Amino acid sequence: MDDKPLHIILADDDESDRLLFKSAFEELKFKTIIHMVKDGKQLMEYLTLTNDPLPHLLFLDLNMPRKNGLECLMGIRSSNKLKDILIAIYSTSASESDIKETFRRGANIYIKKPDDFNVLKQTLCKAVVATFQYQQQGLNKEDFLLKI
Repeated sequence: MDDKPLHIILADDDESDRLLFKSAFEELKFKTIIHMVKDGKQLMEYLTLTNDPLPHLLFLDLNMPRKNGLECLMGIRSSNKLKDILIAIYSTSASESDIKETFRRGANIYIKKPDDFNVLKQTLCKAVVATFQYQQQGLNKEDFLLKI
């Protein structure tokens, strides 16, 4: 992986999940810039109103207040500015209908939130490595799939 940091956004309303996510990345020692938002409305405002570079990878919880993850996913995929962001659905749901619907709507990865911190680190590591490979080698987004 190169020296440029990977810009990651986590959209999740659960504060403890956000803290675990941040801790996992700190232990992984990847060069990252992590921005966190607590709901879908805040996410969409950040993506559309900020002058910051768009994220390389967005971890998107499905069940959030004000605007849920599926609504955000559809908004991102319908925007010319945002449509190429790699999106990992990051949810407690293991519902087959949620998985199918998010893939149908253009998610790149579906990750069921692991209960174990070490499994979380392994999962995030795999997602980051796949993102770097996609950026550097132009891998097909349809091959960027991680289901835990």
